[in-house]
Amino acid sequence: MIYLATANPKKAAELGSLLSGFDVLPRPDWIAEIDETMDSFEGNSVLKAQTIAEATSATAIADDSGLEVAALGDRPGVFSARYAGEFATDEENVAKLLGELDGSVNREAKFVCVITIAFPDGTFSSFRGETTGQIAYVSTGSGGFGYDPVFIPDDGDGRTFAEMGVSEKASISHRGRAIAKLVDFLANSG
Repeated sequence: MIYLATANPKKAAELGSLLSGFDVLPRPDWIAEIDETMDSFEGNSVLKAQTIAEATSATAIADDSGLEVAALGDRPGVFSARYAGEFATDEENVAKLLGELDGSVNREAKFVCVITIAFPDGTFSSFRGETTGQIAYVSTGSGGFGYDPVFIPDDGDGRTFAEMGVSEKASISHRGRAIAKLVDFLANSG
C-alpha cells in the first residue's frame, strides 16, 4: 500500500495510471494540504512524501514538478502551480506565461519532475525526470493539465502535451521519466 501525496485529482489520476502495477491510494482526506516551503523541486518532493509517510505510517509517493522557461530566468519553476496567484487556475497560469512571453522569440522551456518515495522509517529515495521543449504561442489540445496545452516537447512530433494521449505523453514526459526510474527502483528493491 502506497499513499499519494497530491490532492490534485488530475495529477493523482496520471500518477495512478503510471503506477498501475502497485497498490496506490489517494491522500487521506484528513491530511491537510502541505505547504511547499522549499526552494527546489527536490526539497518540496521530499517534504511532501515524508509528511504523508509520517502521518499514515505507510509508504508515500510525492512529486514536485514545474516548468522552467529560459527567457523568464527559469520561472515559474517551483511556483508553477501558483504562478498567477495562490489559487490560480491552469488557464490563468497559462495566460500569465503567454503574456510574459509575448514578443519573445526564445520559447525554450523544460518540464522538471522529482518523485520521492518515503518509507515509515524515515528513509527516502528521489528520482528526477526532465523533458525539454518549446512554449507554443497559443494553447492547443484538451488533454493533460497545467501547462500541457502550451508545451511542445522536443521528443515529440510538434504537438503539445495536451494533444497527446495519456500513454504517448507518459513515454516522453518529465513525470513519466521520473516514474520509470521509481518503478525500476521498486522492482529491484525486492
